[in-house]
Amino acid sequence: MRTVFLGTPEFAVPSLEALHSAGHEIVAVYTQPDRPKGRGNQLAESPVKIAAGKLGVEVRQPERIRRAPCIEELRAIAPDLMVVVGYGQIIPQSIIDIPRYGILNVHASLLPKYRGAAPIQWALANGESRTGVTIMQIDAGLDTGDMLLKSEVSIGADETAPELSARLAPLGAELLIKTIAEIESGTVRREKQNDEEATYAPILKKEDGRIDWSRTSQQIYNRLRGFTPWPGAYTSFRQQPLLITWGKLAQAEAVPEATVQIRDRRLFAGCGEGTVFELLEVQPAGKKKMAAAAFLNGYKLESGERLG
Repeated sequence: MRTVFLGTPEFAVPSLEALHSAGHEIVAVYTQPDRPKGRGNQLAESPVKIAAGKLGVEVRQPERIRRAPCIEELRAIAPDLMVVVGYGQIIPQSIIDIPRYGILNVHASLLPKYRGAAPIQWALANGESRTGVTIMQIDAGLDTGDMLLKSEVSIGADETAPELSARLAPLGAELLIKTIAEIESGTVRREKQNDEEATYAPILKKEDGRIDWSRTSQQIYNRLRGFTPWPGAYTSFRQQPLLITWGKLAQAEAVPEATVQIRDRRLFAGCGEGTVFELLEVQPAGKKKMAAAAFLNGYKLESGERLG
């Protein structure tokens, strides 16, 4: 099938590669423009751009796909189908109307739950035990289109956002190819979403990573897992930022919220409802990540000091 692919992150790469392997004609790949990255602010190509280059597919990187020249360009290409996987821009109706079979979206949740930009992160942050991938027909709403195929998976108790994303990406690619085959054979079934069951997964903000020590240790741990690597889980210590890069639930004597407790050279913090969280790895401002024991030694912590 003559296809245009729109995607940017690593999560989208398996879907692009699966389309190519299945023999579909990928006439163009659209991805976000190269962005500054790292300490040197060097321009970095998106994972999709790199993958498309290896496949020998033409790459286009408009700042705004909704602008008239891009719309006319897509009309001239006249694809049978378009596929969107984490592209990072809203697709207007003027583009949705172009392909004969519409636009498919590989969405990393069991719609209608977790519509929006960060479904993997918020599913983890909210403590979900199951999630999955939905192949959706894009319409003008925010992830409100008809559902075509779904696949459900369990979430590991200690799984982080990058780990869950790495599991869901190939699953989404497999579902995408299966969905296209059903479209071609005329056997695909469409299911309307129940808007009353919808939840939202908005784009992450830096503030989402700030630890609220009145939450339970389980809630804090869930957010740490979901917000790894960005915005992370952070607090302050001695009026300086402190990133909590890893920790775990602790079965320990309760201490007041946000209060440090040191036991057997291990570092604990009091959380809501009498729960306790153990800090295993931290990163003070301007320093590298370090184990909690190294942090205790270097900063001479004492029980009773406060975080946040």
